[in-house]
Amino acid sequence: MTSHRFALLDPAAGISGDMLLGALVDAGAPVAWLEALPARLGLAGVRVEVSRVDRAGLSATKVDVRLASGETEGPHDVVEPHAHPHEHHHAHQHHHEHAAGSHRHIGELIALVERAPVSEWVRERAVRAFRLLGEAEGRVHGCAPDDVALHEVGAADAVMDIVGAIEGFEQLGVQHVHTRPLALGTGWVKAAHGMLPVPTPATAILIEGLEVRDGGPVVGEATTPTGAVLLRVLASGPPPAHWRGSRTGWGAGGRNPSGYPNALRLTLAEPANEAGVITVLATDVDDLSPEYLEPLRAALMEAGALDVQLWPTQAKKGRAGFRIEVMVPPERVDAATDALFRHSTTAGLRRWTVERVTLARREILLEVEQGMSVRVKVLEGPGGTRVKPEFEDVARVAARTGRPAIDVAKEMQRAALAQLGVNGGATERALTQES
Repeated sequence: MTSHRFALLDPAAGISGDMLLGALVDAGAPVAWLEALPARLGLAGVRVEVSRVDRAGLSATKVDVRLASGETEGPHDVVEPHAHPHEHHHAHQHHHEHAAGSHRHIGELIALVERAPVSEWVRERAVRAFRLLGEAEGRVHGCAPDDVALHEVGAADAVMDIVGAIEGFEQLGVQHVHTRPLALGTGWVKAAHGMLPVPTPATAILIEGLEVRDGGPVVGEATTPTGAVLLRVLASGPPPAHWRGSRTGWGAGGRNPSGYPNALRLTLAEPANEAGVITVLATDVDDLSPEYLEPLRAALMEAGALDVQLWPTQAKKGRAGFRIEVMVPPERVDAATDALFRHSTTAGLRRWTVERVTLARREILLEVEQGMSVRVKVLEGPGGTRVKPEFEDVARVAARTGRPAIDVAKEMQRAALAQLGVNGGATERALTQES
């Protein structure tokens, strides 16, 4: 994934794993993908239920994970003296090794994720999330991280929440996640071992390094350990100063208090760089094998580069070399500089600031067969509307369906222009220009 599209999470009412799953589905992640995830992960008998619910007048998507017995993970009970009994959120009940009943250890869940059929991008973050969760719960309960135990329903829920949420961003073609300040809630909740202050001890550890906000209407637990750990492994601070939203999704929590919408907002967006200042990084290398240029380009895009240009040059003493030029927004200069040094053989680079002007652009999402979707970039220029499907999405559809990628791209172009109401003549011109 190398798109500049990002997600912005607004946990004004907190965040839990099921709220994030709901927001991802509401923002366009395929329901069929999520329903098929338990079987892919080897969670026998586990099923996913997706429904539309009302949260204080706001329509949102609710995701429930159920065992074959019908059990589902429920929220902690609020015990703060002045709380209303329903003003709290879904939370996983994590236990140490002496928890009663059927349970699974964090070490087992990490092994499950390590052998799961997911991308390396998803696996690395999911394993890191479970390690952080185990370390936090282990500190609270005084046991080794891998020995932290979750009841069977909580274990299945945690795997679905963590793997599903991370892979959900991959489904949406999103690699960068930003977040607004995090609400924690207030008061006390009743957990497996008695009453706990909000934030609960494990959550208090997991929110270290995250920006939080005081106040807000939530009485009880707003942010769960699973919600906090997902922010730890996914979020990279506040969004860019200027951005443009393309779609918003709402994920519902388990309760429906009357005073506020118990839901998480997720906005899909991209930087608004039609006119603005960017930094250009440039370097020349003559001792880097050409096969390593593509991993270098991928690392720079991962670091936030807007574009990477590579072309051959002739270096000193007649050696063949390459010029590497990177356009990057000011807030990502340090990350891109680090990536350039780490993934190439250069010993130095040049940097200068320039003004960049581009056409106004936005993005739409088209649904295709087999629960897949394709992002299409829409450009508004002096000659009219132009559209261009994202290559990675087209390639994924082509690989899944066996169709030529160029045929998929043209079909998506026609569908996008039809959805936008562009007339036939303009459609043919746009197809010709983008082919």
